[in-house]
Amino acid sequence: MSFEEKTSETVNSLKCQNCGAILHYAPGTNSLRCEYCGTVNQITDSTVPDTIHAIDYDDFIAAQQNHTGATQEAVVVKCVGCGATTTMLPNVTADACPFCASPLVVDTTQTTAILQPHYVLPFMVKDSEALQYFRTWMSKLWFAPSDLVKKVKDGSSQQLKGVYIPHWSYDTDTYTVYAGERGEYYYTTETYTEEVNGKTETRTRQVHHTAWYPASGAVNNSFRDVLVSASPSLPLKMAQILEPWRLDELKKYDGRYLSGFRAELFQTNAEQALVIAKKRMDPAIRENILDDIGGDEQVINNYQVAYNRLGLKYLLLPVWISAYRYNGKLYHFVVNACTGEVTGDRPYSWIKIVSLIIGIIIAIVLIYQVAQSSH
Repeated sequence: MSFEEKTSETVNSLKCQNCGAILHYAPGTNSLRCEYCGTVNQITDSTVPDTIHAIDYDDFIAAQQNHTGATQEAVVVKCVGCGATTTMLPNVTADACPFCASPLVVDTTQTTAILQPHYVLPFMVKDSEALQYFRTWMSKLWFAPSDLVKKVKDGSSQQLKGVYIPHWSYDTDTYTVYAGERGEYYYTTETYTEEVNGKTETRTRQVHHTAWYPASGAVNNSFRDVLVSASPSLPLKMAQILEPWRLDELKKYDGRYLSGFRAELFQTNAEQALVIAKKRMDPAIRENILDDIGGDEQVINNYQVAYNRLGLKYLLLPVWISAYRYNGKLYHFVVNACTGEVTGDRPYSWIKIVSLIIGIIIAIVLIYQVAQSSH
């Protein structure tokens, strides 16, 4: 099937056969639902991959350089506030950026060719559930401003935006040659004198030493699904807190899972993300080296890593995100839309903090006064 035929088929499958409206993917299901007449269309099982496999990294990069990789057309808009580039929902010409809340305006006749993801992880958490996660998270924050807590409590799920965040997933088997030193403890008996009751006595004690020996060798590591967010719009630390993802639920990419949601385009390419992925692998490699050196203490002098059978997957992973401003400062709240894991920025109420400090000081003074009066 040609690209044009496949695109036309996807567009037609998004139209409600009953009323003609656009069908939206229903989180936690395998179906599309019409918000106007309630019609439900099942997404066929053809999106379930027999096996989820990585693409050879070198082949992928070559295809990108030769412009032979799979692409699709989409209406996209770039936020002038934070630089995030996302797809726009059908029939929407103005909206707010899900990452910084800046206003977005787009000419819907503008389309661009974008790289087609390999797999998508569909939304499993509904917006109403995500809002409850938000409220629970906010209610547990110490020193959160009372007016913000009330605003969140009284708010609706409309303040949350469903966005697919682009990720690169890397698989590799590493072979690492290293050189270092192994430290082994040993003890010697030392004689010393000291005065006891005015008399000099001779005593002995055990003295700890470390003997160092050169160590070298090679270790193997196997890595699967080392994830790197391709979205600088979502801070890397925040993206990693959202892990782990239910990658066993991945579906072969199908545009119908995106209906009703935004999808951000990657801003960190596969080569840039690989540098970050290698840094994520490094602690496990070093730990393996230390175990291989053995002994009581270890020192790594140098090591070289070969990344064999390097593969990648371009994924879209779902989040509910809310960007809100409080006292002129931008904050994010994000929910992993398949596990419910929550992370976010938070403001502090200095009035509550100062009040607590004053309360502690008053309590200390009262305790001191009571203690003094008891004497």
